[in-house]
Amino acid sequence: MSRGVKSRPSGRRRSRKGEPAEIALRLPIDVRLFVSTPGFGRLCAANPELRLERTAKGAIEAMPPASGGTGARNGRLTAQVVLWSIEERRGTAFDSSAGFTLPNGAVRSPDASWIHNDRWLALTTTQREIGFSPICPDFVAELASPSDDRNQLRAKMEEYLAQGVRLGWLIDPRDATVEVYRPGRPVERLDRPATLSGEDVLPGFVLDLKGILFD
Repeated sequence: MSRGVKSRPSGRRRSRKGEPAEIALRLPIDVRLFVSTPGFGRLCAANPELRLERTAKGAIEAMPPASGGTGARNGRLTAQVVLWSIEERRGTAFDSSAGFTLPNGAVRSPDASWIHNDRWLALTTTQREIGFSPICPDFVAELASPSDDRNQLRAKMEEYLAQGVRLGWLIDPRDATVEVYRPGRPVERLDRPATLSGEDVLPGFVLDLKGILFD
């Protein structure tokens, strides 16, 4: 969930010559900061401790660190996708630290994602290794935390679909539901499913939701 950009502790540090000044900045939740695409890359490099995203209009969205429970659930989610991907060798799986520049200019970091080899390997080495790769994943999953706004997460899932995602899961442990997003089809809501199928996007993959959606 976007919380604006939080600063370092209050006070001001006098910068050495050639260094940017460091100031404390606290933003109300309804205030947005906007930054250019190159500026966003520099902002992230200067604040590696923050998890930041950028909307298509250039607004910065900062996500607070996850709770222990959310982090554990996300670890189980990512681990299953990664292990399947390594075994199948059809593509590459990513955790929540990976950022992607979508065709509309937004920079997003799904909680878990996957890209087919044909598309991932078509990027140059520089595009894969430096900055936020200019590609939309084939598959994304977002795991809701207790503080997340569901409507904002749904808007993000719709954005993923519009930018080329072929399968998306919005997993919400708060009410044990999953919303499945597919291009050209209505969103499917599942109540307390035990597993999720990767369908034809992740052939043969089945996500075990124990420890992710419910204990």
